[in-house]
Amino acid sequence: MTKSRKLRRSFDPEFKREAVRLLEERRAQGATVAGVARELGLRPAMLRDWALQLTAAPEPRPPAGPSGAGESLEQEVRRLRREVARLQEEAAFAKKAAAFFARESR
Repeated sequence: MTKSRKLRRSFDPEFKREAVRLLEERRAQGATVAGVARELGLRPAMLRDWALQLTAAPEPRPPAGPSGAGESLEQEVRRLRREVARLQEEAAFAKKAAAFFARESR
């Protein structure tokens, strides 16, 4: 007996927003969550979860410029270089700690 495996579907944020918008429209007309979910080919619980997530979280806004904070390009480069240096130091420390504990466990 062969089991067929269903692939997990993924939905982009735009589809989710549109599905929730449609749900809100249809709910105002008296439709049920299950009915709207059936029309879209979704599970009612999934559509309900999306509605809760989107009403709890505000719409994401695009950044205010190339860096998002209104800083100049030079300032952003300096900030990013500092961040890279800090992350490299953290990675080196983690590597040394892993080697130390690997020797300890022998």
